[in-house]
Amino acid sequence: MAGLPLEAFAQAGASGLEGPARGGCTVDGGMKLCAAGPFVLRFHGADGTLRSLAANSDKEADYLPWRLEGRRQGNGFAHLGDIDFRLKTDGSPRWKDFSSWHAKRPVQELPAVGDVLRQDEITPSLGAGFPLRVRRVWRLAGQDLVLAFSVTNPARHSVQVGGMGFPLVFGNDFTDETLGEAHKHEVFVDPAIARDGGYIQVTRMSGAGPVLLGMPEGRTPLEVYRPLLDVPAEDAGKTDVLAEATPRSQTFEGFYDWMPASAGFAGQEWQKAGSQWNAPTQFTLKPGETRTFSVRFAFAPSVRGIEQTLAAHDRPVAVSLPGYVVPEDLPATLYLQSAQVVRSFSVEPKGALSVSPEGAHGVWQRYRVDGKIWGRARLSITYADGSVQTLSYFVTKPAQTAVADMGRFLFSEQWYQNPSDPFHRSPSIMTYDREAGRIITQDPRVWIAGLSDEGGAGSYVAAAMKELDNPDPQEVAKLEQFATETVVGQLQVASGSTEGGVRKSLFYYDPAQFPAYYNAAENWKTWASWSRQKAADIGRAYNYPHVAIVHWVLYRLARNHTGLVQQHDADWYLHKAAVTMAAMMQQAPYYTQYGLMEGDVFVEILKDLKRENLTAEAQTIESLMKKRETVWKGQRYPYGSEMAWDSTGQPEVYAWLRYFGDTAQAEETRDAILAYDPALPSWGYNGNARRYWDFLYAGKIARIERQIHHYGSALNAVPLFSAFQAQPTDFYMLRVA
Repeated sequence: MAGLPLEAFAQAGASGLEGPARGGCTVDGGMKLCAAGPFVLRFHGADGTLRSLAANSDKEADYLPWRLEGRRQGNGFAHLGDIDFRLKTDGSPRWKDFSSWHAKRPVQELPAVGDVLRQDEITPSLGAGFPLRVRRVWRLAGQDLVLAFSVTNPARHSVQVGGMGFPLVFGNDFTDETLGEAHKHEVFVDPAIARDGGYIQVTRMSGAGPVLLGMPEGRTPLEVYRPLLDVPAEDAGKTDVLAEATPRSQTFEGFYDWMPASAGFAGQEWQKAGSQWNAPTQFTLKPGETRTFSVRFAFAPSVRGIEQTLAAHDRPVAVSLPGYVVPEDLPATLYLQSAQVVRSFSVEPKGALSVSPEGAHGVWQRYRVDGKIWGRARLSITYADGSVQTLSYFVTKPAQTAVADMGRFLFSEQWYQNPSDPFHRSPSIMTYDREAGRIITQDPRVWIAGLSDEGGAGSYVAAAMKELDNPDPQEVAKLEQFATETVVGQLQVASGSTEGGVRKSLFYYDPAQFPAYYNAAENWKTWASWSRQKAADIGRAYNYPHVAIVHWVLYRLARNHTGLVQQHDADWYLHKAAVTMAAMMQQAPYYTQYGLMEGDVFVEILKDLKRENLTAEAQTIESLMKKRETVWKGQRYPYGSEMAWDSTGQPEVYAWLRYFGDTAQAEETRDAILAYDPALPSWGYNGNARRYWDFLYAGKIARIERQIHHYGSALNAVPLFSAFQAQPTDFYMLRVA
């Protein structure tokens, strides 16, 4: 890693800091429109929040939810420029919450002079009993937009601030939009939760630039990135003061709060949630004291230009290679670029990491980071000016040990062997409830207990792929037993006119047949509790790659290892993989119009058919796959899904576009991946291919929540590795992968 060119870390120029002063502002229909530097802005005339933000280079692409302005009116709807507090006055035992959006109240607009675009006294918007005074200023600073809040304590007693946040309300709600419309209008938001080194990046769904950055101005650390939870529309403005009324859904991840202080939450509702990304803080405003908190917004030309733009704004930049997950036997190399000299490092938990300087490399300082203690680790970097940047690492066991442990767990704790199982799931590798310490043999979302979809098939796919890379004879024997006894003949049709068809689920809901089996405490009345007939359906293409992977892995193991696979030869398993692909196109054609999760394995199966000179089968499969690719080649955004938007179809789409030589379309697909797959200084968010609804379908607690542990991140790494191989000077893709 020491030989990588550092210029590859930020491969595009920064947005300029100097430029012409703002243009004029006009009033139109209750909105104040401003052309200011590179920004085109719309401020709400009554409350002064920002409702629309576009680049003057592309005014149709709004970074804020202007499209939904008509439905986001009234109490409970937050906007960029709102603020919230959790406060406690001297002598008060309890915290009290306030927000400027909970119940809409008029603000006092103040004169805007010089570079000020809008200035308001917003104290009235925070409601009765609010003990502070807050002034909000929007101003143009060169080519940047600055949002500043001056918070004053006018009272004779001190006020403790245990929570303060600025809602980050951007255009990431694509409800009621087509995929094409969403790629044109909508954005993704990702955080670097790194205190004074923190920032947010707002990226267009298409992957095209510019990228909007939000950075601390002065000391406004990004301590916590708090989700603004929604409430039913009829309760907006009535219940939780900090709730946000926009309903979360599969098409809307939700909004978040930039919090510079959070100890009032950590000591209450977050008390049992484990440690936060940063140590929670609070502060006290003495009588007459004023503190100002600001966020500076600037454009970076592209995702590859984010870090150079940060550096141009004197923000500290960190690049850890190969990433922020550090096996105990593989040190990371950390590069730091900062206008301030590094004063010290500290690690929490103590001793979890060791950091050793390795000298300078141009404008970068290089350090070796060794993982010492398994688990999460926070590296805090203190600079000469007292600012603190935090980096979030995760230390794992040595890679070989971690993979071996995974195999042992999958083939022991998750190995289900019950010859009397009424659903014929034995033997198999089944989904596991870690909290309860047991295999999940029933769930109203029947696929989770039915070896189906990611919620039910993910475990056996992981088990198969573990053996491909690190085969263990006893584990391979169990995998083969699963394939020949449970997959073929139970999960998959073994023969006849529908040979190769994959059933939707082996588990199903039939209380007449099994009156004593189902847990009465669960709700079995939803669409997800399939009947036996629905579970036996073979028309869901999403289930075919899982089964194909098992056959293909056993083919590879039989082909490459003598005596490891014993029940059938390599050709038998490769044939089963090919039959699975053909059956998918014949029995489950509808969803094949989309890229499928793990579907890029089909490319490898086709290549192996050709290597084995199985010409007839290869030609059949290639012809079937070409029909799919031809459809994608003709689409502007060929990343459709059964969901309104998804991050799991792009890898297979990319693989087939590359296979059939459609390079330009493949590169557009790659850029779309880079829009939702960021490079950030955190093991949780770095390379995290955005998902937030899968807990509804596969989590123990069904809810909308940004997911860190998700198979989509690994899937999307595959096309980025492939793209890097095609363009080996583009180290940004390698870093994200």
